[in-house]
Amino acid sequence: MTAPSFSLLHPADTKSQGTFLSLLRAVAGLLFFMHGTQKLFAVPNSGIGPGGGPVHLASLFGVAGVIETFGGALICMGLFTQIAAFIASGEMAVAYFKVHNPRSMFPIINRGEVVVLFCFIFLYLAFAGGGAYGLDAIRRRRTTTSP
Repeated sequence: MTAPSFSLLHPADTKSQGTFLSLLRAVAGLLFFMHGTQKLFAVPNSGIGPGGGPVHLASLFGVAGVIETFGGALICMGLFTQIAAFIASGEMAVAYFKVHNPRSMFPIINRGEVVVLFCFIFLYLAFAGGGAYGLDAIRRRRTTTSP
């Protein structure tokens, strides 16, 4: 058995693709989770909420914080990845058009490039799944090996 070779000119083998998809999912989910904790708990503190504290749960930022915290945690762990990623992608699309787009049409000017990246990464994960590693993969293995 030969070791898989690496080439920037050809796609990676299926196993490597699943591994890197899992890595993309975990990192994106963790960063998204941190955006949520910033809103809900002011950790790390960015001064988003009133007086620099957490935002009100009954506000749009509060709803966003809930989606980002719990959706980010699910995506990071690879649990219900496709559903969580679809919801997160939709939230990022709404955030872009509601918050960033009114400032300017261009993401680099309206500071919406992170939002656009999150939106499309999560849209990709909603259709591609969470990769080879994560709780969804464990659930799939248990389901297919059960009698």
